[in-house]
Amino acid sequence: MVIKSKEFLHKTLEINKNKGKTIGLVPTMGALHDGHLALISFAYKFCDVVVVSIFVNPTQFNNASDLEKYPRHIEKDAAFLKKHNSKTLVFTPNVEEVYADGLKSESYNFGSIVDFMEGEFRAGHFDGVGSVLKRLFTIVDPDKAFFGEKDYQQLMAVKKLVTITDQKVEIIGCPTNRNEFGLAQSSRNFRLNDTQLKQAELIFEALTQARSMFDDYSILDIEKEVKKRFQQSALELEYFSIVKTKDLIPTTTKEPKEAYRGFIAAFLGDVRLIDNMALN
Repeated sequence: MVIKSKEFLHKTLEINKNKGKTIGLVPTMGALHDGHLALISFAYKFCDVVVVSIFVNPTQFNNASDLEKYPRHIEKDAAFLKKHNSKTLVFTPNVEEVYADGLKSESYNFGSIVDFMEGEFRAGHFDGVGSVLKRLFTIVDPDKAFFGEKDYQQLMAVKKLVTITDQKVEIIGCPTNRNEFGLAQSSRNFRLNDTQLKQAELIFEALTQARSMFDDYSILDIEKEVKKRFQQSALELEYFSIVKTKDLIPTTTKEPKEAYRGFIAAFLGDVRLIDNMALN
């Protein structure tokens, strides 16, 4: 079922809530793919009813061109979801429905988890994410919301957001869905041709190499090796960072019993791709 207005959504969800059913939310910006299907299937393990929102949020883009080029095909997305799970509720609000108080981005104190990587290279991005999710959580009022670990930094920020806004929704992270060659499923992949999709596999290969080297090599040596691989490729590396998982602060030293993740952002033509992986 495709729902455009929050009033109709409220009525539909109220019926289910009165029956004691658990409501899950999978927020998306559309251009749906198998990764989204995996996320939705994961949500059904925890929830009786799943709402998939499709809304390209203007406030989280610091690049007007990126916003303009972001894939939009709601009818195709709705048909895609109906084919695979017809009971899923698809919420497709317009800007006025979501930003009833005016299109604006609020500021949040997420702490160190947004100071580096995406926070450093995409000014205002996480404030925009927080602004739209606070509103979507208010509109849908879900018991749980689901986010993929491909956007791990975002997942951490969303967990912080619900603490800041005191919203009673449980945030659940879901494993990154990858194709058979390891490439993380992403809506931006739709903008890549077959040759570029093959080239983009380097991101997963570099993260895998970093993980295999982690126990025996220094972080500086790992960073040097990863950067060398990108210099010899069609991709332009924006950053490769090894961070402590607990605070997402880049480091060049390893401490016992500490968990670490590697994060990559790279351009392939004008398409920006990101990925990350636990290293130990």
